[in-house]
Amino acid sequence: MSGRDTILAAIRNASDGAGTNRVAREAVVKDRLGNPPENLIPARGQLPKDQRVALFRQMAEQADATTARIDDWSDVPTAVCRYLADHNLPSVVKASPDQRLKDIPWSAQPALEVGFGRAEASDAVGVAVAHAGVAETGTVMITSGTEGSTTVNFLPETHIVLLSVDDMTGDYEEVWRGIRDEGGPEADGRFMPRTVNWITGPSRSGDIEQKLQLGVHGPRRLHIMIVGGAVGEADGEKI
Repeated sequence: MSGRDTILAAIRNASDGAGTNRVAREAVVKDRLGNPPENLIPARGQLPKDQRVALFRQMAEQADATTARIDDWSDVPTAVCRYLADHNLPSVVKASPDQRLKDIPWSAQPALEVGFGRAEASDAVGVAVAHAGVAETGTVMITSGTEGSTTVNFLPETHIVLLSVDDMTGDYEEVWRGIRDEGGPEADGRFMPRTVNWITGPSRSGDIEQKLQLGVHGPRRLHIMIVGGAVGEADGEKI
């Protein structure tokens, strides 16, 4: 037995007491996935809904994202047009093939051209729907699948994300718990989408002459539209 084999065997023998028994090791993994340990939950995100939305906006904007609130999904075309005009951007967007996006009455804004599917390098604006938002850090979670293309999250220079107020949580653990619950009791550990993207603010890097640069590895702009829910004083003005 080589030194490498000896080291790997020792690691296997020390792993959760399962030793080299494959069946035992698989049982340990299955139990861990089915009964994940509870982690510490930061108190910062444990707030009533209106205050949670306000915290989300505060944290997202601290990370150089911009945010807005709109009443309903039918208001999205007007809000998108206004945002594009305010930033002198083309009225052509590539949207994820999410059914919620397809159901939006885009024709209410004839000047807006909307395509669905994978984004290309030539697409300037991408629109996606967040699976969830985390108030604790102002982060959106976007998953891949038949109704979501990861390319929309990274190739366009401007990224517009729609987040339902009902999908906003206080912490990351609640999001993971929701994904496991969606998988159901028969998921047997296979509940994860192929890709999970946690996005906090636009793409950035500080490696270039030690100066913060936006848009180096992805979108230069991140605009989050929070859809639904009454707008209270603590949450700011509706945009």
